[in-house]
Amino acid sequence: MFADHLTGIEKFEADLWKVADNLRANSNLASNEYFMPILGLIFLRHATNRYYEAITAIEKDKAAGRMPDRPLVKADFTRRRALMLPRAARYDVLLNLAKEGNLGAAVNAAMETVEGYFTPLAGQLPRDYERFEDDVLEDMMRTFDSEALRTASGDVFGRIYEYFLAEFSREKAHDNGEFFTPPSIVQTIVNVIEPRHGIVLDPACGSGGMFVQSSHFIEDMGKDTMERVTFYGHEKNETTARLAQINLAVHGLEGAIRAGNEAITYYKDPHELAGKCDFVMANPPFNVDEVDAEKIKGDKRLPFGLPGVNKAKKISNANYLWLSYFYSYLNKTGRAGVVMSSQASSAGRDEAKVRQKLVETGAVDVMIDIRSNFFYTRTVPCQLWFFDRAKERDIERADQILMLDARNIYRKVSRAIFDFSPEQQKNIAAIVWLYRGQSDRFLDLVECYLARAIEEGRATAEPLRSFEKALGKLIDLTEPFAAGKHDPDSLAETWKELTSTKAALSVGIEEFAAEAAPRAADWNEGGNGGARDNAALHAARESLHETAERCRDLTKQIDLAAKLSGRMVDIAVQELAARESDLWANADINKARRELEEGRTGAVDALKWARYFVRQADWLQKRFPEAKLCDVEGLVKLVDRREMKVHDWSLTPGRYVGVAPEEEEDFDFKEVLHEIHVEIESLNAEATTLAATIMENFEELGR
Repeated sequence: MFADHLTGIEKFEADLWKVADNLRANSNLASNEYFMPILGLIFLRHATNRYYEAITAIEKDKAAGRMPDRPLVKADFTRRRALMLPRAARYDVLLNLAKEGNLGAAVNAAMETVEGYFTPLAGQLPRDYERFEDDVLEDMMRTFDSEALRTASGDVFGRIYEYFLAEFSREKAHDNGEFFTPPSIVQTIVNVIEPRHGIVLDPACGSGGMFVQSSHFIEDMGKDTMERVTFYGHEKNETTARLAQINLAVHGLEGAIRAGNEAITYYKDPHELAGKCDFVMANPPFNVDEVDAEKIKGDKRLPFGLPGVNKAKKISNANYLWLSYFYSYLNKTGRAGVVMSSQASSAGRDEAKVRQKLVETGAVDVMIDIRSNFFYTRTVPCQLWFFDRAKERDIERADQILMLDARNIYRKVSRAIFDFSPEQQKNIAAIVWLYRGQSDRFLDLVECYLARAIEEGRATAEPLRSFEKALGKLIDLTEPFAAGKHDPDSLAETWKELTSTKAALSVGIEEFAAEAAPRAADWNEGGNGGARDNAALHAARESLHETAERCRDLTKQIDLAAKLSGRMVDIAVQELAARESDLWANADINKARRELEEGRTGAVDALKWARYFVRQADWLQKRFPEAKLCDVEGLVKLVDRREMKVHDWSLTPGRYVGVAPEEEEDFDFKEVLHEIHVEIESLNAEATTLAATIMENFEELGR
């Protein structure tokens, strides 16, 4: 839950894109023709996963006596958010048919069978697989049968859809102006509005990610989504609307989704939900112009009037049409969370007048600034707007809006893409909890981080032992050759430093292990599960700083030992012809090096997580030491209407919160310089070898 292994996701997505490359090379189809077939296979793969997960859960319930031993029915699977897939529609069964030929027809039949079993999917699934050569289709299906996809859970379909949309957009398969909401932003919206009951509307629903994340939120409460909420959606692109229906189905959900031109949303209320929604979530298209003002001037969903009409009687920017619509869809206690262009919060003229009226209702609840590069297909920054109609009647809160600048909160996924980590999402939600007076939830999260830090600290024992064992093995294998070298030989110098580092590391690991158990026992004394006040959590967090520093120091020692061992082997092989010596077991040493690198990765990763959760608790308690909302420079401020009026009713958080002070970097210059020195020596050795190889190649060319 806490650790999101991005490297695996990136590789996973890259592997999937190879399928598109294969189709481009081995079929006569354009990218917009194989887009849906690819996603259809991903749907079938995920639906099969959920089917088998449901079967496992059903068998456990039967064994525990929670369910009678009887033939299974559709409701048994729906209750567990899965489809009751007939045998011929299961992904693994289809793959076994590949050798029999006509795989395309079998997949088409599977899609038709699924539609017959699940009415909301009627006419939605692709059925053009016979256009592919059997070997191409089989290769594609085997790519989607990887371990990563067989065990995938969560909103995987939405994530893959976003990735493919980005790639296909670059291939001109879709309109470049079309993009969808990153999962971390969707989750942030869900965390703030907490959609747990009633009618949930997304009038620009894309692939349905808002609905899926709402479902996860409800299920995390231990509730049944379909018993708690009803989903309504609208999507202008009919293909994307199909994807939304498929996405709902693969998660065992149902919803009423209307497809068609977005003008239906501007000029009509497709589901007739004005004033009826408990929750509205949306990422509408930004800065749309040319909406016909004459057609909407009397719309009851525009209580604040039109935001601005040009000489052609068109709305010059539809951002405030959307905002007015979202407000009007809500009932008297409804909440909304909306992604909006960063231009909207400080727009002038008629848009500013609409914004003032909107603020004066008291419904504007929270504003969050998001930095650029959060979207797969756009680099623009954005803002999250949150409405709470119940706040209109809260005398104490109606005059205030929480301004939160999250532009300095992000995780780098790749060179061009950022997101919020799961903990960053929780930390943002925790600030909102304090704003709502829910200090107990804030303290629960801090306690959760501290408990997890202890848990991760204790879990380092095995990875550390594995690394120490692998290092010892490599040293033992190289000792017959290396130990006989003497100063000023570079190998002798490296060998001396390596053995010294290994001895220090062994002491450090032993001390860390001796410290971890008592600290865990101290944490559990008095009942870890019981209530803890803020002061006790501060004390517990501060007591873990020493553990966190030990994690940092051990990580440095481990990295240094790994680099020195690599340097030592390279010197022996490249400078001293070790492979020609009877004292050098080359195959065993190469294997030991690989095992050492695996051990290093495991140990460093384990130490990272122990320290990581201490830092998360630090982040919260240092900014909000009293477990109460307070202004934090560069992050958050509670602003009243009087201050907003001075700033032309601007709702841009950055205008109010100020600039965040520079944080002290956790940086050890001496150690880093030493590591750089070791790295440079290794690179120099590699450069020498490469130069020699190039020279040999040139000599051969000259013969």
